[in-house]
Amino acid sequence: MADTKREIERKFEFSKAKSARRGVPDLTGTAAIAAVTDQGTVDLDAVYYDTPDQRLAADGLTLRRRTGGADEGWHLKLPVSPGVRDEVGAELSDTVPPALAALVRSRVRDAGLAPQVRLVSSRRVSHLLDADGALLAELSTDEVLAERGDTTAGWTEVEVELADGVDPDLLDAVEKTFRKAGLKVSDAPSKLARALAETDAEPPARPSGGGPGGTAGAHVVAYLAEQRDALVAQDPAVRRNLPDSVHQMRVATRRLRSAFKTYRKVLDREVTDPIGEELRWLAAELGVDRDQEVLMERLQAHLAELPRTLLTGPVRSRLRTWNTARRSGSRRRALAALDSDRYVALLNALDALLDAPPLLGGAAKSPKKVLPKAVLRDYARLATRIDSALALDEGKERDLALHEARKAAKRVRYAAESAEPELGKPAKHLAKAVKKVQTLLGDHQDSVVARDALRGLAAQAADAGEPAFTWGVLYGREEALAERRERELPDIWAKASAPALRTAL
Repeated sequence: MADTKREIERKFEFSKAKSARRGVPDLTGTAAIAAVTDQGTVDLDAVYYDTPDQRLAADGLTLRRRTGGADEGWHLKLPVSPGVRDEVGAELSDTVPPALAALVRSRVRDAGLAPQVRLVSSRRVSHLLDADGALLAELSTDEVLAERGDTTAGWTEVEVELADGVDPDLLDAVEKTFRKAGLKVSDAPSKLARALAETDAEPPARPSGGGPGGTAGAHVVAYLAEQRDALVAQDPAVRRNLPDSVHQMRVATRRLRSAFKTYRKVLDREVTDPIGEELRWLAAELGVDRDQEVLMERLQAHLAELPRTLLTGPVRSRLRTWNTARRSGSRRRALAALDSDRYVALLNALDALLDAPPLLGGAAKSPKKVLPKAVLRDYARLATRIDSALALDEGKERDLALHEARKAAKRVRYAAESAEPELGKPAKHLAKAVKKVQTLLGDHQDSVVARDALRGLAAQAADAGEPAFTWGVLYGREEALAERRERELPDIWAKASAPALRTAL
């Protein structure tokens, strides 16, 4: 079973040989550090695994098998932010544990993992304690020997890792003390990164297609690469069931699909359309669990708003039972998609497209000419859908039309946001205005979905001999909310469709 812990640390190195001879200064009295206790020395032997082309190292991930020390075993470190990583551990074994292999699958795919670098360290450990004797941080001084084939490198590294719940400001205070003693923050983010650099094995740079810099092609391909990277990075988060991870992964797939359509004058849709269909499949597989989660949160919130006099029957237990039944198997479905060959083929297709983009004539033009036209085409599509929806009478047909308008609004927003680096504030202002339209229409659509669910819940309650009154009350509230959103739409759309927003592009 894999265990996870948040690792907040800072690595240091001696800036001069003279300071190295003096060693690590006494940190007693630095910030809240009242005592420094020696914990002895331990020998560590770590073998780092990666693909032959170092895909994990290129993205800042490290996977190692380490013996020695209190936490020997397998460790996968996933970057969270500078100086912060999540360490996922598993028991010592001869091969990569399946749980860890799954977390790196979006990077490794079919390339396979093999030993790349061995690090042998002699680690002297001290505990930094506060006045009550509580652990603030662990101070480690490592004498490191890196081995890669016949190449070796050695260095001394000092690391301070915070205990759980300790204010990160402590690291700033330690850094200030260390700086006076001749230690500086290490340029390498990890031991592995330094080992690769000092043995001339740094990860190769990724190819950058899209044509010459400053062209529409270069801009669009860079945006697509950013979304591809987001999709790949969210994969382990989804597998770990982290909050909002499924949503963020779906956003990346949607942005990619949207960009393929928005920039059809830049990229050949004969190539991008099949990939877009696969992205739609992935988003749908991921969405089953997420959509139910969002719906459940909505129903719970609205139920909590009702006075007790309107709660009849076991409504909360009925809602929980319904939710459990609906979510049964949905997470397994999402993980099955991520474990499928189809998913790997999709990631490989995205890589191939970015390595050799199917550029059209518009790719060579200036982004300031191509991007505004692309955004305005999507805007015109949205305007047509809004006008069509508003012309319909209330009812199912209008609900469907508003849902289509919502999807069109999302595409305009994504297009404007993708153009912001080149078009600046005009694109930002349009994206902000259209987002309000999208949000309103999204709430309307959520109400449509909720009403359908409430009809089902009322039927279940009736079949079980329970009162259906409360479900009817919630249905009425959702119906009123949808009507209110429809009344608000013309004013919100009037602001988003102001000519000044488009002429500024």
